[in-house]
Amino acid sequence: MLSVKVSAKHQIAVPSEARRQLGIKAGDRLDVQVADGALILRPAPLRPSDRLRGVAEGRAWYGSDPVAFVRQLRDEWEERAGERSGRLGGGSADEAPPARP
Repeated sequence: MLSVKVSAKHQIAVPSEARRQLGIKAGDRLDVQVADGALILRPAPLRPSDRLRGVAEGRAWYGSDPVAFVRQLRDEWEERAGERSGRLGGGSADEAPPARP
């Protein structure tokens, strides 16, 4: 197991063996995570959006077909819009609003 010493400025040096295995170079950024009493260092992704990759894996809130989910949302929206226009005494949900003077 590799070990490091924390300096007076609270800095550590990543051992050369670990740097080579992970391809870490001077100036690279590392993500730091504390979990179960352990400090975990990982190379930070080049793009911030890469951190989100796989976050929702296995949690398909839209079911198995995202297109069907969006269609269902649109149908619900149109139904609600029709109900609102009926309560307000307006025309159908497809009609454009009256022009302003």
